[in-house]
Amino acid sequence: MASFADKPTIRGTRVVLRPMVADDAGDMWNDLADEEAMRLTGTQEQFDRATIDRWAATRSATDDRLDLAVVDPSTGEWLGEVVINDVDLDNRSCNFRIALSAHARDRGAGTEATALIVDYVFDEIDPPMNRISLGVFAFNPRAIAVYERVGFVREGVAREALRWGDEFVDEIRMAVLRSDRRG
Repeated sequence: MASFADKPTIRGTRVVLRPMVADDAGDMWNDLADEEAMRLTGTQEQFDRATIDRWAATRSATDDRLDLAVVDPSTGEWLGEVVINDVDLDNRSCNFRIALSAHARDRGAGTEATALIVDYVFDEIDPPMNRISLGVFAFNPRAIAVYERVGFVREGVAREALRWGDEFVDEIRMAVLRSDRRG
């Protein structure tokens, strides 16, 4: 039965995905101050520092989801996080999300982190997943392009799913299947 009790370290060229630890709370807190990141992810909830501290400290103890820090392989600098959640073992499917720090955007970190986690979910867990899905807001074309490069396919649109200020924004639903594997 798939469990995320054991947290992997996954190495790439541009990024390393490593288990999240309590000390990551400060970087997570800083990312929550980035208005553009909040808009791109549709995050409207307000958090306090104590909540973020507790959240980061408990990630290593979870077995129903996988929260990994995205870090620079040469410096260990925090670049963001990737998450696998909403695991459905009966249907061998799960959800994916990623949030990058402002300084990590537009340098290939998101593409590599996404590709690494997709490969991990399809090849390394038991049982392997068959489907990874996600939602991305229409005002985030950079993320849409990354997901398409990695093999995600647009499946539909949840029209006006997010209210951001006075605007309603569509959520694009995407997924990648084991049978869609890149090259």
